[in-house]
Amino acid sequence: MKRIAIFASGTGSNAKKILAHFQSSNKVQVVLIVSNKPTAGVLNFANEYSVPTLLLERERFVNGDGYVSALQSAGIDWIILAGFLWKIPPILVKHWEKRIINIHPALLPNYGGKGMYGEAVHQAVITANEKESGITIHYVDEQYDHGTTIFQATCPVLPADTPASLANRIHTLEHLHYPVVIEKEILSQVD
Repeated sequence: MKRIAIFASGTGSNAKKILAHFQSSNKVQVVLIVSNKPTAGVLNFANEYSVPTLLLERERFVNGDGYVSALQSAGIDWIILAGFLWKIPPILVKHWEKRIINIHPALLPNYGGKGMYGEAVHQAVITANEKESGITIHYVDEQYDHGTTIFQATCPVLPADTPASLANRIHTLEHLHYPVVIEKEILSQVD
């Protein structure tokens, strides 16, 4: 059984889809929800699915041990980012190299990097008059939105789109693909 931790900062809609997807799996189990916000909606889903939580303190996460010992104590094999807004520190990347997966709401390498999340991404795509956008599921390395791409899916950008309307189509892609791609990637690397 592979044990995963989901890192999330917000409402947790992707985390909920991942929790539901793996709820009855005999190969992958969500064993920890990690957040940097004590009021994050994702913590409600952790409670709903009876998954323990870990709240991060910024200084320890960024400049300290990165919570490596806590994650190792929980037996974490994989880290899944689902709307987690802090950069992953090098110590975590080193300990879980090629075992940290993120989803980005645009087609990388475009529209990624520091500050490119949520509405900012969708506004940038619309402002650039792109004809399509989508999602990129990728490995995490030491740079924002830079690691090896695992999967991309696209959707049209419509002439009347707003950041909110584009975000709705992006969320549909995220919810459809992210849990399945995570499972496929984890099971393809079973030792």
